[in-house]
Amino acid sequence: MFGIVGARNSGKTTLVEALVSRLSDAGLRIATIKGTHHDIDLDVTGKDSWRHRQAGAFEVVLVTPRRFVLFHERSDPGPPKLTELIARLAPADLVLVEGFKRADHPKLEVHRPKHGAALLAPGVPTVYAVATTAPIRGLTVPQLALDDIEQIAAFVRSHARPVPDWEQPTGHSAG
Repeated sequence: MFGIVGARNSGKTTLVEALVSRLSDAGLRIATIKGTHHDIDLDVTGKDSWRHRQAGAFEVVLVTPRRFVLFHERSDPGPPKLTELIARLAPADLVLVEGFKRADHPKLEVHRPKHGAALLAPGVPTVYAVATTAPIRGLTVPQLALDDIEQIAAFVRSHARPVPDWEQPTGHSAG
C-alpha cells in the first residue's frame, strides 16, 4: 500500500492514473482508493437501487454485465478507516490511496511550487518523498521529478508497506 497526497489541483489524480497504467503494464494487479471531502451520491434519484436505499437497506449492490458497485450507508460520523475499505477489496499486489493525508501509511506528496500551496512534507512524517516540478530548497525527504513516472513507480514499489503494518489514527479525515 502506498499513498499519493498533495494540495488541490496539484496533479494527484493524474499521477495515480500514470502509476496505475505503468504498474499494471509491469504485471501488477492494482487497486485504488480515492478519498474526498465532498459528500457525493453516485446513485440516480428515483432508480431502483436508490429506492432500495431510501427504503432502509444499508447495503445495495448495483450489478451490470461488466461491473458492480456497492453502496454502503454508514451511520458513523466521518470516513471509514482505510483498513475497513481495504478489507472490502479483492486481493491486489498494490493499493494506491489518493487522499487520506493524515493516515499512517507511506506517501508521496505531489507539489507544484508555482501554485504557492504549503508543503505537507515538513509536518507529515509519513510523506517519504515529494514529486515536484521544480527543486525545493531545504526539503529533507527525497525529491522526484513529477514527470519521471519510471522513477516514481520504482520509489512506490520500494517503499510500499503491507496493510497490516499500519493503522489509521483516529479522528483524521479522508482529505
